[in-house]
Amino acid sequence: MKYLPKIDSPADLKKLNISQLPEVADEVRKFIIKTLADSPVGGHFGGPLGAVDLCVALHYVLDAPKDKIVFDVGYQAYAHKILTGRRDRFHTLRQKDGVAPFPRLEESEYDTTNPGHGSTSISQALGYAVARDLQGGDETVVALIGDGSLVGGLALEGLHQAGHQNSQIIVILNDNEMGISHNYSALASYLRRVRTDPVYKNTRQSLEEVFKKLPGGEIVIEVGQKLRAGVRSMVVPGQMFEELGYHYIGPINGHNYSELIAALKTARAIGGPVLIHAVTVKG
Repeated sequence: MKYLPKIDSPADLKKLNISQLPEVADEVRKFIIKTLADSPVGGHFGGPLGAVDLCVALHYVLDAPKDKIVFDVGYQAYAHKILTGRRDRFHTLRQKDGVAPFPRLEESEYDTTNPGHGSTSISQALGYAVARDLQGGDETVVALIGDGSLVGGLALEGLHQAGHQNSQIIVILNDNEMGISHNYSALASYLRRVRTDPVYKNTRQSLEEVFKKLPGGEIVIEVGQKLRAGVRSMVVPGQMFEELGYHYIGPINGHNYSELIAALKTARAIGGPVLIHAVTVKG
């Protein structure tokens, strides 16, 4: 491995160029797979592997442990543990006196909570944000939650309350369209429409066909491609989150570092609650 053996903390990760981050993520995935395959007790594969790019991007942009990252369904945090000084002990995962499968306050200063299984992160992040504001702090607080957990009552309560209070937190929706079982909620149906909405795609294709027939149309198309991210944010239906008081960013490719890092930097600069909708592939 080229990069991972040299990463003992997020400070080491920040020394790399953005172009090197995909290779770091690939090394983390291979490390997780080999470690779990060799382990006498095993572990989770799908969720942790799908969240690797999110964890790498978060630690590349944020200043943990000052900034707080709150994980929902804690095994999303495998990459987080590996990047925060626990790589050499990761083989003890889920074993007596070994690395815990979920974040654990007593295990590392980078772990912000002892999470329950699901739907807890937004409320916990809101608690950190309220404490920060009372103490006059300036740290960034992020909740990383999957689409399966977002439909839970506690998650929705936290989502509503943070929007109502206009709290400066970032909620990252890790949307892989998978959970323990199929999700039949109204919110899950809404997210499926956001992922697959044809408006943006069809509108862009139709406009490009028209512009190609006009003098100078190729130039217009080139400019339009550069503005695509902005156009997408206007035509893709993120309105529900906006109505709850959030600045909505997405949907973005949760495995594309240019999109992830741009979204995180934008979210940090916005006052108030932000929801980044990152579409990922589990596994």
